[in-house]
Amino acid sequence: MSGSTGETRDFKPVRIAVLTVSDTRTLETDTSGATLAERLQADGHHLADRRIVPDDAVTIGRTVQGWIEDESVDVVITTGGTGLTGRDVTVEAVTPLFDKTIDGFSVIFHQVSYQSVGLSTMQSRACAGLAGGTFVFCLPGSRGAVKDGWDEVIRHQLDSRYRPCNLVELMPRLSER
Repeated sequence: MSGSTGETRDFKPVRIAVLTVSDTRTLETDTSGATLAERLQADGHHLADRRIVPDDAVTIGRTVQGWIEDESVDVVITTGGTGLTGRDVTVEAVTPLFDKTIDGFSVIFHQVSYQSVGLSTMQSRACAGLAGGTFVFCLPGSRGAVKDGWDEVIRHQLDSRYRPCNLVELMPRLSER
């Protein structure tokens, strides 16, 4: 990965909500959501909220929309529901909320994921976008995919010190007209 964390810039923590989409997981068994929560806090960010909802497009959409409208949430990260089965509806629930799609996220996520799982990465529809001034990232539900997504992609773009540029420095300008 090219880019670096510059010591001359101040770190600005962001407030991140984590949503696990699963019909079977509970807070005790949700290793993917727990991994995200642990990693983002270890990196200095604030866990704004953490929830688990079933694989239901209406419930997913309402939950994410609520966080988009909540001024105490800067970023939403979902885990689960990005696959190809009939119950995988996170992408369908969340992408209609996007004002803009961050196409490069999917490309980079798949490059990173390819190093871990090979061609199986093509079964994921990981995506990201901007909705109402809130960044939204949709990751697969596996713990490995969450680690790849956070450790290799998202954490760098949510680090205000990352150079040459990062998403945090765009936040004050997201509602420009």
